[in-house]
Amino acid sequence: MTGYQVVEIGALDEWRGHFGGFDEARSRDGRRVVDHELTMQYIGLTANALEPGEEAGYWHTHTKVEELYVFLEGRGQMGLDDVVVDVGPGTVIRVGQGTWRTWRARADSPAQLRWLCIRAGGEELPHLPDDGSRDPEKPMPWVDVSAS
Repeated sequence: MTGYQVVEIGALDEWRGHFGGFDEARSRDGRRVVDHELTMQYIGLTANALEPGEEAGYWHTHTKVEELYVFLEGRGQMGLDDVVVDVGPGTVIRVGQGTWRTWRARADSPAQLRWLCIRAGGEELPHLPDDGSRDPEKPMPWVDVSAS
């Protein structure tokens, strides 16, 4: 077994074509639970796409899991407890435990609202990773095909 895995989730405009979810009853078009396809230990990832005017249709909260929403395309809104935040390409929202959240794609969005949701739980991350090693002497693996 290797220490890595690779899965292709497709280009942004292909995400809506995936039907998935955490279980069959909560599955929908435009949700891919990537961590169900990989052997994940501490983090989770979903790739999501909503059509303009579509919404989650529910609120949810977590007691152990922290989520990071990274919006990539389209325009939408997130409900965070009693606040509504506009979201679009480049918006990143951290949602802590105990915070209620929901989201929608604005009806006037120029494209599907597409985002990644990264979930994690467990120990706090150090500000600077303290478990890494660097090797500046190890040669880089790239082959420059343009030089031939």
